Amino acid sequence: MSDEPGAVPAGGPPPGGAPRAAGRDPLGELVRLTDALPRDPAPGTAGGRAWCGGAVLLAGHRDRTLVRHATGWAARWAAHDRELPLADREPVTPDTLFDLASVTKLFTAVATVQQLERGRIGAEDPVGDHLPEFRAAGKDAITVRHLLTHTSGLRPELPFHEGGWPERLWAEAPLDAPGTTRRYSDLNLLTLHLLLERVTGRPLDALLHEEVTGPLAMADTRFGPVPAARAAATEDQWRPWAKADRGMLRGEVHDENAAALGGVAGHAGLFATADDLARLCRALLAGGGPVLRPGSVDLMLTAPGLGFAVDQPSFMGALAGGGAAGHTGFTGTSLVVDRRSGGFLVLLATTVHPVRPAPADSGPRAAAATLLAQALRDSPRLPHAGV
Repeated sequence: MSDEPGAVPAGGPPPGGAPRAAGRDPLGELVRLTDALPRDPAPGTAGGRAWCGGAVLLAGHRDRTLVRHATGWAARWAAHDRELPLADREPVTPDTLFDLASVTKLFTAVATVQQLERGRIGAEDPVGDHLPEFRAAGKDAITVRHLLTHTSGLRPELPFHEGGWPERLWAEAPLDAPGTTRRYSDLNLLTLHLLLERVTGRPLDALLHEEVTGPLAMADTRFGPVPAARAAATEDQWRPWAKADRGMLRGEVHDENAAALGGVAGHAGLFATADDLARLCRALLAGGGPVLRPGSVDLMLTAPGLGFAVDQPSFMGALAGGGAAGHTGFTGTSLVVDRRSGGFLVLLATTVHPVRPAPADSGPRAAAATLLAQALRDSPRLPHAGV
């Protein structure tokens, strides 16, 4: 499911942010912005429904938590056409698990870079050296770096929910010569999924737990299914707006292809809390913590980025422009790390509850990031880091 970071036009402030305003409280505004996300538009105004069903926002500066705020509902709709009575709705809490969708890709990328550090693979290695089946259909020149930077030439996705995993991937030919075009593709991270399993001899879910989430003490981050009572509901999936008829999803992965792979996939499938993702952000800001070397963090977070999008104002707002890096997820999730200011922003939301929006809107993500940038710039209690 394509949800390329930066692909949605920004609805928030432009890069660079707004001028300072005397007496402004950007962190207070950030809380108010978050509270507005699950509210339905006032009658007679543009927009037919709330931006999301519920959300948790966590903004921080290095080891400090500046805002940690939950709002809205973990389950507001019983079906796409049936809203739950107010008394039956379940509120979001900071401990609510959200389907990360493509934010999962960051974890697959970290695990890949770990294998680069250990010399088991090389960035310039042809993928076929490790996955001989991948060489078919003219893919022999695609390297590990091409996969991590979305320059493989592969199309955005294939319908694995209809069957054919991984044979469809082996038979797929690139649309462009590797290294010539950047095209965001789930297939890149699905290929890395297979490569990691081949090189390490471990299933992807075990590998990520043992090498990434475990060392970072991310105890709530896991592939689904997860207990429905702890999870935020996503979509009531039915064709034609979805790719499969699965009904209301809660605790089961939203992405149809990831579901077809049993819920464990390199491009989607992880569930997590905002607190857990903050642990990842802090580790990156600290140079990699227990999971990466500082030089590897530099490679991942510096343009063009290995697995990370870099300086995308469409969802990073005024944090973009100085090397901010992060990712978005189709379900309404996003993560931004800004080494220049030391700030980070995690926004977990359910923009697909009860059905996916058309068109998607990253404006609130950008607006939240801009408010954090202003807070980091204006607060006398925080370092002024040029934001």
